[in-house]
Amino acid sequence: MKKKTVLDILEMMEKGEKITMLTAYDYVMASILDEAGTDLLLVGDTMGMVVHGNPTTLPVTLEDSIRHTQAVARGAKQAMVIGDLPFGTFQVSVEETVRNVIKLVKIGNAETVKLEGGSERCEAVKKILDAGIPVMGHLGLTPQSIHKFGGFKVQGKTEESARLLLEESKQLEKAGIFSLVLEAIPWKVAKKITDSLSIPTIGIGAGPYCDGQVLVTYDLLGYFDFGAKFVKRYLNLKEQILKAIQEYNREVREGIFPDLSYSYE
Repeated sequence: MKKKTVLDILEMMEKGEKITMLTAYDYVMASILDEAGTDLLLVGDTMGMVVHGNPTTLPVTLEDSIRHTQAVARGAKQAMVIGDLPFGTFQVSVEETVRNVIKLVKIGNAETVKLEGGSERCEAVKKILDAGIPVMGHLGLTPQSIHKFGGFKVQGKTEESARLLLEESKQLEKAGIFSLVLEAIPWKVAKKITDSLSIPTIGIGAGPYCDGQVLVTYDLLGYFDFGAKFVKRYLNLKEQILKAIQEYNREVREGIFPDLSYSYE
């Protein structure tokens, strides 16, 4: 099966085909998402919360991202793998940003990278592109800035903040990003941004008019009781897993499992 590239993603947008993106953090899940035909796999810094159990994404390190991206890359036969730059890996200097990106690609086997922020990232985007690495942008609710936002809050609700998001998106497009994540912003704002750009927008809590959508896979599958308004829970795996494990525990304790049919002669 042919590996998806940046050109394929741009062609999908031009044809009006919706782009699917989901998060992946390990080989098994990446293999399943890939077999299901998902276009993009994001090794998101959400791993800090849903895998490592932190209250925010901020503690994630470059080494964490590299290790998880390596695993996802092994499972992605056709989906494009996007490595997420963790907090602290791209805020200090452009030179350090490029060094960290190269590590994420060279050691982690990411095919593209994503970083949060607006026009202040444009110089870094250009330098990353100079190194031959495609970049995905991220505007709106950028989780690495939650302390500045005062929590996980919807962005772009005022006329001024909506105008700024539009301006920032155009600056990032001009810098050379190949696509843009729009997170937790009013759908009308997301639609205006999408209509104004010639690159794909990927929405998460940004309404139906983006060129594609992304969700945290663990949210989609119902691993957790919590779910933001924009999350559609397609399964309740937590309930199913609990039931299966409770049944296993009961059978072991009652001497039902294993019986001789699960034993060697």
